[in-house]
Amino acid sequence: MNNYNFLQKKLHKLVLGFNFIKKSLFEIEKNIYLSKKDIRNNKHIFISGLPRSGTTSLLNFFYNTGDYASLTYKDMPFVLTPNIFSKLSSNKKIPRSERIHQDGIVYDQDSPDTFDEVLFLTFKKNNEIFENYDNLISLVLDRYKKEKYLSKNNNNYKRIDQILSHFPQSFVLIPFRDPLQHANSLLQKHLMFVEKQKKDLFILEYMNFLGHHEFGLNHIYWFKPVNHNNPKDINYWLEQWSLFYLDLEKKYLEKKLNVLFINYENLCKNNDSKKMLNKKLDLKYSIDFQFNYSYKNINFNYDKNVLERCINTYDKLTSKSFI
Repeated sequence: MNNYNFLQKKLHKLVLGFNFIKKSLFEIEKNIYLSKKDIRNNKHIFISGLPRSGTTSLLNFFYNTGDYASLTYKDMPFVLTPNIFSKLSSNKKIPRSERIHQDGIVYDQDSPDTFDEVLFLTFKKNNEIFENYDNLISLVLDRYKKEKYLSKNNNNYKRIDQILSHFPQSFVLIPFRDPLQHANSLLQKHLMFVEKQKKDLFILEYMNFLGHHEFGLNHIYWFKPVNHNNPKDINYWLEQWSLFYLDLEKKYLEKKLNVLFINYENLCKNNDSKKMLNKKLDLKYSIDFQFNYSYKNINFNYDKNVLERCINTYDKLTSKSFI
């Protein structure tokens, strides 16, 4: 997003900035390419959690198996019309480089990312959202000649029940990390994006187009703050961690649903974790993939009561997590 030229920025604003354009293009795409094949009982994967929890690493792990289709950078900005503009996007070249987060994760035009939130921003009525989500997934599967869809969308934590109701054979993966390390990572990325968005307004606009409110000037909390409401304070992020994962723990940890909680530290340290994922999710391919573990010395003053609540939730999630 920070390397786009003038025409690319204008194209993104035109295609992603107006709902009537997105809806019109989507209708044309469906009329031409939508098949009648039922994909609701396929074993799709939906990854969701707080950002910086390992969601992108999990996305890349599954995508690199070659077993899944996902929206990629070559589909941007025409994410709701992946087939119509496939020939146009095939000529798009994005040099492989580190993403804007400056976290060591690299991408190019073939890399998957969080783009299906565009559909949820476009369609607002309950009776049309998941029908069109089903349609979009079908179109992406046809575009990439796959049977299973892969999504990383941190906003889908709000839609887990609807996703599993609509796609009953699918899995929702929820990674979580050591809360203090995680909160510090969230804080640092928030401060970084605030500065980047001040210098380049298009970064802010781009994140709004895609429904990214995790960091920066357009940040929106996941749960209403109780005692800490300053995103420049690590206690804000610790409290958000507590509220977020406590809510998911209460809703899904004890239920026998296809919701898998994944301790990211265990995933990084335990070599058998990838084998467990392969077996559970019936992957066809064995791949060599490295999950990277990061640990920082943290010297901030933090609310010990909030941290204690976080640790209690972390321990409970760990004791009953899939990994």
